[in-house]
Amino acid sequence: MSLSRFLPPDYDPSLPVGILAGRGFYPSLMVGRMRQHGIPLRLVALDGETAPDLIESFPKEHRTLIKVGQLGRMLRAMESMGCSYAIMVGQVRPGRLFKGLHPDFKAFRILRSLKQRNAETIYGAVIAEMESIGVHTLDARCFIDDQLADLGIMTGGKVRIDPHTLDHGIFIATEVARLDIGQGVVVKRGTVLCTEDFDGTDAMLQRAGKYSTRGKLLIKTVKPRQDYRIDVPVFGETTLRHMKEAKVEFAALAADRTILINKPAVIELARKLRIQLIGFDTTRISPTETPA
Repeated sequence: MSLSRFLPPDYDPSLPVGILAGRGFYPSLMVGRMRQHGIPLRLVALDGETAPDLIESFPKEHRTLIKVGQLGRMLRAMESMGCSYAIMVGQVRPGRLFKGLHPDFKAFRILRSLKQRNAETIYGAVIAEMESIGVHTLDARCFIDDQLADLGIMTGGKVRIDPHTLDHGIFIATEVARLDIGQGVVVKRGTVLCTEDFDGTDAMLQRAGKYSTRGKLLIKTVKPRQDYRIDVPVFGETTLRHMKEAKVEFAALAADRTILINKPAVIELARKLRIQLIGFDTTRISPTETPA
């Protein structure tokens, strides 16, 4: 039985995987799943980001705590702990890229070399550095295939959203993602109420709550050429509660490309809050095709 369809063909489950863990429940979900498969794990925890209970669940010789930006120390830790693979899971607070960053010499050198400094370029450079020491970065969807958004109505029943609103929202979200602005939008019958930006989905939903209208739709999607080693959209119970507060009644999520953190609980809560979850095919609307 395959461990995950997102693993490379030559993946060796006997070799240690370094978990570069950020905030939230996602890292704990990933670690728990990998431990079920008996995969040897090592942890690189980020000071002020990684959950303390996750850190304590690793033996001292199998974990390292670093500050955000200490790339050289992270690479040395990966080498000393014998990691052959790495996987990046969990968020780092966006503001840490500007305040609270502690770049060491290696990180400073890489940052200076980047013409654009965003999550994709920075983490892409980190991946290149790990590859240079023989540590291969895995797709962040590995081992949690069953936690991905399904195609169709995940909460059951019939689609209650207007099809044109859905198509328009998917198109706009795809364009916003292509332009590297964000991975989500909130729309209402052809009107874009707000787009996701540097502050993330929950902040966008707070802005959407200023518009007291029914039939609002949240769309979460990916870039046309998304690098899933760096970034996978996530959707969880906290987002659902923010949706309820903002009176957003529908969520359309890119199927097979969005992680539902603790999927059964997310779907159950969505039903309780009367929020319809719809998984869509990202090829449904081309980025160059405007819906009629």
